[in-house]
Amino acid sequence: MKSLQNRTALITGAASGIGRALAQALAAEGCHLYLADRDSNGLTALQNELGSAQLQVRTHVCDLSNSEQTTAMVAAAVAETNGIDLLINNAGIACYGPTHQMTMKQWDQVLRINLLAAVQITHELLPHLLLRRDPHIVNMCSISGLVAGGRFAAYHTSKFGLVGFTEALRGEYRRQGVGVTAICPGPVTTQLYRDASSSRSDGKVPQPPAWACATPEQVARRTVHAILRNERQVLITPMAHLLFLLKRFVPGLIDFANGFSRNGKKKRLQQVVAHELQSSATNVSSALPPSDSAASKRAA
Repeated sequence: MKSLQNRTALITGAASGIGRALAQALAAEGCHLYLADRDSNGLTALQNELGSAQLQVRTHVCDLSNSEQTTAMVAAAVAETNGIDLLINNAGIACYGPTHQMTMKQWDQVLRINLLAAVQITHELLPHLLLRRDPHIVNMCSISGLVAGGRFAAYHTSKFGLVGFTEALRGEYRRQGVGVTAICPGPVTTQLYRDASSSRSDGKVPQPPAWACATPEQVARRTVHAILRNERQVLITPMAHLLFLLKRFVPGLIDFANGFSRNGKKKRLQQVVAHELQSSATNVSSALPPSDSAASKRAA
């Protein structure tokens, strides 16, 4: 996409964080906006901030975990604008905690919003995009879609899937002139971690240190640059670049870091021993003959 002037972008998760910063950055480039989010107040505030006689800003309240609402949103975006030129699948949520303690409801929610909604929106909008002169698709992936750690299994799974989906789209449609970009930032100062659900007993979700984070505005600026240059994949923050290089050239180091623990295995083995002792005690108790009193009661 050589210019964003007078183009129209559909952005999901637009009411706050990276989505809001993207809307502001695209508006500065003269791009009309169709903004989707489940936060109606945030959408209204952003529409009032950006809307003008020169810039069309429309909003649609939509819960992307609901496939019917998602379909209705895509149809409305096409019907209410002069056409969508740029799709940015930005909406995302996270769940933190031990994987074996996660519920299937948590898995379903993360995969639905982070991955399946992006697939659905892209699938339903692609026939329209293929009729535009210079269309582009951006998927807000993450370094978590390239390098995995612990206790964010559902988030990693969704973002690895989104990276793969983005690569597949670019491999198929680049020859037809459709731009496709995967944006892979490290931690960003948004509400993602504070709003994340948790499978931990205390419900806590650790926050990344501020020095390791990018701002939403930095991600937005870099994304606009990537759209105009039709870049394949964009890493943002030094941590993201470092992790990507380690994964590519010395993956054993990441494996060592993930496996390093002073007492993690020891604690687990203590739990195993305690479980085995409890099971043995239960088995012995069930194998003992009934007591005399119990036997006499039954005889009576």
